[in-house]
Amino acid sequence: MDNSRDVLVTGLADLGVSATELQIDLLLAFVRLIEKWNKTYNLTAIRNREEMLRLHILDSLAVLPFISGENIIDVGTGAGLPGIPLAIFMPDVQFTLLDSNAKKTRFVQQAVLELKLENVEVVHSRVEQLKREGEFDAVLSRAFANLHDIMQWTDYLLQAEGVLIAMKGQKPVAELEQLERVYSVESIVVPGIDAERCVVRISKS
Repeated sequence: MDNSRDVLVTGLADLGVSATELQIDLLLAFVRLIEKWNKTYNLTAIRNREEMLRLHILDSLAVLPFISGENIIDVGTGAGLPGIPLAIFMPDVQFTLLDSNAKKTRFVQQAVLELKLENVEVVHSRVEQLKREGEFDAVLSRAFANLHDIMQWTDYLLQAEGVLIAMKGQKPVAELEQLERVYSVESIVVPGIDAERCVVRISKS
């Protein structure tokens, strides 16, 4: 028996995220797309659907309260995470999903088309070659690189009041000690995942 809808609905409730039936349907359709393409493209090492919902979908949506701005770039989006789940729940925010892996951006573009997400742009490029200076309110990264490197690579993309939002596992104490900017760290709890998670927000100015 497929319990994926129950896992998702319960997880969203535990996160305090209210969802419409359409949003739930879109998330489930997205997971089915990942499963389908995974056979050929190896998008994720996770094969179990319920694990995918917890480790990818609920993990992505746990950052919702910390997202700000109207124009956001998800750097190193991979299979569209966290960008696509966030775009489903933030239809008034423009998301740019960036990755240097052509197979992955092909999948993400197909997912955007099939899910009919009008607030998502998919870009195949290395982050340092994007040439879109000062365009974004926030840079979002999920398990992409250490904080110092992410800042170096993405700083130019942010407008003056912009913020880097990095999703991490354990609090990255050594990485934070290298920062010379104002930052905040918030612990997050992902339903069904027995592992530490946190969100680091670093101001550009």
